[in-house]
Amino acid sequence: MQVTAFAKINLGLAVLGCRADGYHEVDMVMQAVSLGDVLTLELAETICVEVNCPELAGGPDNLAYRAAALLQKVTGQRRGVRIYIEKNIPLAAGLAGGSADAAAVLRGLNQLWDLGLSLGELMELGAALGSDVPFGLVGGTARARGRGEVVEPLPALVGRGVVLVKPAFGVSTPRVYRLHDQLPPRPPGELAPLLAALEQGDWAGLCAALVNDLERATFTLHPELAAIKQALQEAGASGVLMSGSGPTVFGLCADEPAARRVAAGLDLAGCRVDVAVTL
Repeated sequence: MQVTAFAKINLGLAVLGCRADGYHEVDMVMQAVSLGDVLTLELAETICVEVNCPELAGGPDNLAYRAAALLQKVTGQRRGVRIYIEKNIPLAAGLAGGSADAAAVLRGLNQLWDLGLSLGELMELGAALGSDVPFGLVGGTARARGRGEVVEPLPALVGRGVVLVKPAFGVSTPRVYRLHDQLPPRPPGELAPLLAALEQGDWAGLCAALVNDLERATFTLHPELAAIKQALQEAGASGVLMSGSGPTVFGLCADEPAARRVAAGLDLAGCRVDVAVTL
């Protein structure tokens, strides 16, 4: 079986405060995009994960491996699986590539092992693996609250162009949140204009309402990200924002041809540039 694990971007990310469990309470508007890893699942006697990316280990710490092991444990499944991951989503990029892989494994093994679990049951398992895994199971356009595990579908934003710019370095999400907590406090980002724009199909309003409370911390650690954001704006992107804890910065465009024109106009040495569409 082949399954695709799609990357996500954050159209909105508001940090509401710290939780007793050590996580942060967040309110996010998340969007799936067409850049994705391709996972091949084959029945086997044990769990085995292979990756075409030498920087990513395939052992028990891999989220795809952990997803298979958790599913095996809670269902009593005796069969194993060989998982081959063709990695297309960059690592440590703020695009939830590992979480997307875990979600794809849960979804795929539910079929391959004939488990018959509901979406709600899969999402509960996903939340135990990582905050972004439940969204990976839902996809599309959605609001995610709590620490990210409470997911509610929103009006779809389909076929819009996205230019993804990933610099050569990655960032540590825990480090970004620690710095966010140390910076002078600000009120959480306001998502109401973004939600209203989605509801009304207001493209210009949506592009103007993009917000990410973590930008300030990540840009403090890596000031060069501001130049990427400016370059996307100058190249003609309709709306520009950092995704998640970064460091990927994305530009929204009316459609894929417009995104390709924006990408062609960029001159960003050392950066990876991908063009995708919203799903």
